[in-house]
Amino acid sequence: MPTITPISDLKNYDRVLDKVSKGSPVYLTGNGRRVYSIRDMDDEKNFEKAEAMIRFLCDLNAGIISAEENGWISDDDLRTHIHNRRK
Repeated sequence: MPTITPISDLKNYDRVLDKVSKGSPVYLTGNGRRVYSIRDMDDEKNFEKAEAMIRFLCDLNAGIISAEENGWISDDDLRTHIHNRRK
């Protein structure tokens, strides 16, 4: 469960950091709006993996749309393309 804390609480940053735990980030607010988050490094790694997976799925979806609009390439053309990219 996240903790919401005013950014002014960073004056006592050790107390703020004590509230951070795995699965429970601390959101720092300024003027009542979330401005920053502090999260456990394991959570950060999982967040980065999720972002990478989303980017991959978006690229894959764009490729499928392109293939449906412009036609699919043959297996041989794909092999040639991959082989040429390795050079």
